[in-house]
Amino acid sequence: MAASKKAVLGPLVGAVDQGTSSTRFLVFNSKTAELLSHHQVEIKQEFPREGWVEQDPKEILHSVYECIEKTCEKLGQLNIDISNIKAIGVSNQRETTVVWDRITGEPLYNAVVWLDLRTQSTVESLSKRIPGNNNFVKSKTGLPLSTYFSAVKLRWLLDNVRKVQKAVEEKRALFGTIDSWLIWSLTGGVNGGVHCTDVTNASRTMLFNIHSLEWDKQLCEFFGIPMEILPNVRSSSEIYGLMKAGALEGVPISGCLGDQSAALVGQMCFQIGQAKNTYGTGCFLLCNTGHKCVFSDHGLLTTVAYKLGRDKPVYYALEGSVAIAGAVIRWLRDNLGIIKTSEEIEKLAKEVGTSYGCYFVPAFSGLYAPYWEPSARGIICGLTQFTNKCHIAFAALEAVCFQTREILDAMNRDCGIPLSHLQVDGGMTSNKILMQLQADILYIPVVKPSMPETTALGAAMAAGAAEGVGVWSLEPEDLSAVTMERFEPQINAEESEIRYSTWKKAVMKSMGWVTTQSPESGDPSIFCSLPLGFFIVSSMVMLIGARYISGIP
Repeated sequence: MAASKKAVLGPLVGAVDQGTSSTRFLVFNSKTAELLSHHQVEIKQEFPREGWVEQDPKEILHSVYECIEKTCEKLGQLNIDISNIKAIGVSNQRETTVVWDRITGEPLYNAVVWLDLRTQSTVESLSKRIPGNNNFVKSKTGLPLSTYFSAVKLRWLLDNVRKVQKAVEEKRALFGTIDSWLIWSLTGGVNGGVHCTDVTNASRTMLFNIHSLEWDKQLCEFFGIPMEILPNVRSSSEIYGLMKAGALEGVPISGCLGDQSAALVGQMCFQIGQAKNTYGTGCFLLCNTGHKCVFSDHGLLTTVAYKLGRDKPVYYALEGSVAIAGAVIRWLRDNLGIIKTSEEIEKLAKEVGTSYGCYFVPAFSGLYAPYWEPSARGIICGLTQFTNKCHIAFAALEAVCFQTREILDAMNRDCGIPLSHLQVDGGMTSNKILMQLQADILYIPVVKPSMPETTALGAAMAAGAAEGVGVWSLEPEDLSAVTMERFEPQINAEESEIRYSTWKKAVMKSMGWVTTQSPESGDPSIFCSLPLGFFIVSSMVMLIGARYISGIP
């Protein structure tokens, strides 16, 4: 029986899915795209100061090894031979910045996470050097100058961390986003590790010219980044190197995509105009624009979607980025303590079925698309004595949906052809209340694949299709049909519009809270510039949280 099962399975492909909240390793059947087994480990986030978000690169690397080993053990228990794993793809949180020592292999500082806000003053000083009539940064990169992207994080490290400065001076420093750190480490590290990235991750650094597909000398000079520390840029589907340790030693790493590009591939959005929205720590809506860069007039980013082979053409996408989606659920769990597990949010929201006029704008890291407003901060408004934790839970889910609506509206205006439905994926899509709310607020159907692990699937597809591996066909007729769950709008359009316009009012109130940015110094005077309303709302939130933690109704 076991032997016949092995024979039927054929070639398998593994995928490392390294996200902001967790690391996973998943193994797929390359002929059917069936998920066979996986393992997941949660990753710690550190908040050393107000607005700072860091992670330990070594913890991230160890979590990858742990997930690979545990998944291989699970496959063994299923009588599946791990020698059938022919390739590994890597998908990763983008923009998160690591600098390490190529001699010792040690990180020179914690990874500065994409959500981190410490670089706001760096952004402000750089902005003054961009000519008003020639924003060469945006025209070359498709990105606004923002704390979000890697170049300003790297600039901060060069300015503030002596170990980084010294390693650069002594030609020992290597820079990379999480994909580069993992691939270098997994392919040998100090013993011949491959220092590379792919075009999708490179396009999120603000150092990469998305037209020429090369690191840009003018951009590197503008940010003061030495080009010799940058990784080699490769396509998203080719053999980068072989695993040098662990259960899968000798298996090629042959796919690499930033997580949102991986989800676009995993959702099989290969046609111009196809779009997907991923609900993870943040929320990311990407629309395939084909071989053409489309620049947004409505606050969206232009980014590289994928390049599936060295000799294959590049595809671009328009992207709307929301900083806080699943992170708001984690905040309710870890900071307020009104839920013990992330899954409880659905139960609380279902109890009331409404926010009862309570609106939540989770602008913990400012507002990303379409506003790009770093001065915004999170607010909960519309509170009454009747409001309880269930209403706040419901408002948190609604906030994710309203933010997606803002992105979709901008996307529709830029593309000129409104989306008739929205393809969705990511961990939060298992929440049926959220999915129904999303359909109601968008007033179009929301379509969810039965296998929501599309980010990992996209990385596996890229790895399996690579030249020299060739176990996964990307021809349209060979792609496995995916069963879908569909959520239709259940409220009338007028109610949807009223709720959305009230949300927009709340967003306006969230802006301008921070008028003095001084995160580098950790200066407490930042609070002196906040309106009284900030403290009133914060106090009410803490009071509500405290009441429910202590069991007071």
